[in-house]
Amino acid sequence: MPFFDLALTELQSFKPKITEPDDFDEFWKATLTKSRSKAVPAIFTKVFLGVSECETFDVTFSGFNGDPIKAWYITPKGSNPETIVVEFNGYGGGRGFPHERLAWVSAGFSYFFMDTRGQGSNWGSGGHTADPFGSQPHTPGSMTMGITNKDDYYYRRVFTDAVLAIDAIRESALVSAKSVVVTGVSQGGGIAIAVAGLVENLSAALPDVPFLQNFEGAVGMTSADPYQEIVRYLSVHRDQIEQVFKTLSYFDGVNFAKRATAPALFSTALMDEICPPSTVFAARNHYQGKADIEVYRFNGHEGGQGHHFLKQITWLKQILDKSIISK
Repeated sequence: MPFFDLALTELQSFKPKITEPDDFDEFWKATLTKSRSKAVPAIFTKVFLGVSECETFDVTFSGFNGDPIKAWYITPKGSNPETIVVEFNGYGGGRGFPHERLAWVSAGFSYFFMDTRGQGSNWGSGGHTADPFGSQPHTPGSMTMGITNKDDYYYRRVFTDAVLAIDAIRESALVSAKSVVVTGVSQGGGIAIAVAGLVENLSAALPDVPFLQNFEGAVGMTSADPYQEIVRYLSVHRDQIEQVFKTLSYFDGVNFAKRATAPALFSTALMDEICPPSTVFAARNHYQGKADIEVYRFNGHEGGQGHHFLKQITWLKQILDKSIISK
């Protein structure tokens, strides 16, 4: 596939003006406060599912509106890591099995993987979390579910689930990690950026080829799903364009990036037609805290894969070492 977006020299300074609602902070404060009022302590159930060198727990915690959300908590056997890596999933995937989630554990970290409500049936080994909310008419997929009203929009629920996952980790007597890192690929990277903008005192964020950034720039730039779900919706609901983008402004990762202070390592790929590089750079260049980025020039949405994971480990350990020294 050819290069299709801005040149790398232009991307480095690309900082588009992103629509930000006047009540953005109030909306999210009210959303989180209401769901936190319905939360109950998380349940960690020890399980053995073929991973003998780790301690594995099936987790149920309270998400949006108190809904039960599933997760895996995995930690090296006999070890007590000081840092937990919290990962969010890519679009359409579910939490799968613990043995599919061992990379961060093998690197010496404890690990928490959140299931994504209502997803988990497009690829992978399946998910286990329902989304018990109806919605107005929408295109197949999750992108347009409730898209005409910020209170009903799908990602209001998902981002709240993710924030309350951090609450569950910090409030659990079982999890002894002192530092919390958030990460994810594609949709998971977008969720990680939202969490970084909504949660205080994170140690780092690692958004890998993140989705859900700069909606106004992305929609129409690429013919690929999932952004194309919005295009298809608007091609039918021609009178809802203004309202749709108003809703999306409450969920645009760039607006969360403006509020995120934890050190971050982004990644992007210059041939990525699913999450165009200019959308990733928009978030990175607006990011309030220190934000490094790895660029994979000749890759699409797969990004750096194993190469990038090694860079993430090296970068993260440097960040954590500096944090320890500063204390």
